[in-house]
Amino acid sequence: MNEQTRICLENADLALRPPELITPVPREYYPEIDDYTMSSGIARTPGGRFYLSWFGRDDGPDTVMLLARSDDEGKSWSEPEYLIDPGFTPDGHHLSALVGTVWCDPAGRLWWFFSVSIGYYDGRAGVWAAVCGNPDDEHPAWGKPFRLWHGCALNKPTVLSTGEWALPVSLWRREQIWVDRRFPWNDVDPSLYAELDPLRGANLLVSTDNGRNWELRGRQRSVDPCFDENICLERRNGTLVMYARDQHGIVSSHSADGGWSWTPFRREWRTASARFFTTRLPSGNWLMVRHDTAGERSHLTAFLSSDEGKSWRGGLLLDERDGISYPDGFVHPDGRIFIQYDRLRAHGEILLAVFTEADVEAGYDVSGKVERKRPLIQSATQRNRK
Repeated sequence: MNEQTRICLENADLALRPPELITPVPREYYPEIDDYTMSSGIARTPGGRFYLSWFGRDDGPDTVMLLARSDDEGKSWSEPEYLIDPGFTPDGHHLSALVGTVWCDPAGRLWWFFSVSIGYYDGRAGVWAAVCGNPDDEHPAWGKPFRLWHGCALNKPTVLSTGEWALPVSLWRREQIWVDRRFPWNDVDPSLYAELDPLRGANLLVSTDNGRNWELRGRQRSVDPCFDENICLERRNGTLVMYARDQHGIVSSHSADGGWSWTPFRREWRTASARFFTTRLPSGNWLMVRHDTAGERSHLTAFLSSDEGKSWRGGLLLDERDGISYPDGFVHPDGRIFIQYDRLRAHGEILLAVFTEADVEAGYDVSGKVERKRPLIQSATQRNRK
């Protein structure tokens, strides 16, 4: 048994213990001190409060998650109010909270999804959730975090026409196992979590009871996988469409049986390999926010589909600069679309774009409501830049 395998096995139970939602957050984790800001997610409560989550420390074994709120539609933000830092093993290896997002369910509860793994990725990881039943109150109360399954969930669930909740989850491939910076990736024994190998890929978890319980349905694997970061939408005929990230851009798969079986992935866009955001708008049209380039993470652009993903049109450029990535967002009741994303990460910032469906259709600001590049969270380096 080699060293990384030993670390994973001897500390496996630690990654199954519910982490604490730490508050108040120690100042060492504040973005102006930590100097690292990586996009996670944004959500709006029924009362109009915004919650923003992001990753601190790094995109690696030391990653933690933070949460702040805004009561003026993102113009100003609280200091970080909650922290997820799963801590260390007895022999000094950090447990990361590397992947996750925030989401308001149909009842108005705020969900904070996050992963827990020994190091960057121990071959199993785990999707966790903490739920707040009163997110609009001055003192929100959170339930104890609970584990849904293995893997990680970067994107929001979709509420299906059946009333079921569909949460896309990725169980990463073995090549991405990395626990300690002293060792190379995938330097583990083949026996480590070998029983999970048939389940690796872009999976779907489904809840039939408003999130109390979750069941694993089917999955699909990309030919050239890269973290998956999958999202699921439902067509009017009940067919599910799952989009996923691979090494060359975005691929899609379809399910006609509620997510139990999936067609092979096929290429949708050859673009920067990075997270994207898609959702169904109140009009019935689909929105896709992705990079409109084949190489660098630049030219973050919004597109529309009126035929449920069969074709796309429009193209509203949100940010043309290099080093931007990981959009997430929501639709405001007044029709505005809010998209947050990060720029540079190390010494970087999290930014906001605001626009309407009509702006995407036209490809420019026809509503008079478009906002671009509004800073939300900034590292110390960004704050000091002229």
